[in-house]
Amino acid sequence: MGHHHDHAGHDHSHGGQHHSHANANTNRGRLIAALAITGGFFLAEVVGAVITGSLALLVDAAHMLTDSLGLVVALGASILMSRPPSQKRTWGWQRAEVIAAAAQASVLLVVGAYAVVEGVQRLIHPPEVGSTGLAIIGALGLLANLLSLLILAGGRGENLNMRAAFLEVANDALGSVGVLAAAGVIAVTGWTRADAVAGLVVAALIVPRAVVLLRESGAILLESAPRGLDLEEVRKHMLDRPHVVAVHDLHASMIATGLPVLSAHVILEEECFTDGHSLELLGDITECLREHHGICIDHSTLQLESKAYAEAHAESLRI
Repeated sequence: MGHHHDHAGHDHSHGGQHHSHANANTNRGRLIAALAITGGFFLAEVVGAVITGSLALLVDAAHMLTDSLGLVVALGASILMSRPPSQKRTWGWQRAEVIAAAAQASVLLVVGAYAVVEGVQRLIHPPEVGSTGLAIIGALGLLANLLSLLILAGGRGENLNMRAAFLEVANDALGSVGVLAAAGVIAVTGWTRADAVAGLVVAALIVPRAVVLLRESGAILLESAPRGLDLEEVRKHMLDRPHVVAVHDLHASMIATGLPVLSAHVILEEECFTDGHSLELLGDITECLREHHGICIDHSTLQLESKAYAEAHAESLRI
């Protein structure tokens, strides 16, 4: 037999599926609740801005609108992720969480950049800022965001999408803390530049987190090797197996959070395809990928080849 192609066995038990669906439903409920709070507070601020004519209130409402849109994106991604695989989309919509996280990280970067530019301008030309209005806005905004954070906290480790939603609301909570701090300084000292300083401090906290999130989501979209997986170590473990001659076309990537995949061509000695060693080695390597490399790789595709087959197809196989 020239070569053998097989897939690693996967654990798709009903219990695991139910657990995954339960987590997805719980996360969706968290996002809906956070969206209801944030959206409700946004509407209240718009009404307040119209009644009072407050520009500060209107600007903060625009910030809340950005957070609400981010939560809508996260909720949409959560719904798409629960859809089953199809012939057209064999992994389902798992990548939706990564795309949503990248989009939200991009929005956070824009907000952070705007805060830096606006903060510098206000340091140079400080506007008149009413401390009482700032304090009221900050207190109400902080209350709304703390409620949303408490709701989202339990799901922030589930995937990039939930983490991005949590950071989106945390960003606004930090903004509210900054507003309260600035209001206190202005009330006590009359130094209106405190408002700009608070904005710059919040921007300094936002931007690095957004960059990290964008880098992680970008790495998945570019199909980089999963973090924590040493492919040279994987290759060495394969080559240490008896009768394994060489390993080539070794690739590993992430479909979505917690879903690493790996593929490789493994060249075996000729007799392995007649004495049954090929299937034994397939099981051995598959188990090694599940247990010995820091992350569990349940989805692996290993093509077993004889040396003669590999040499005959060397040009077309190697990437």
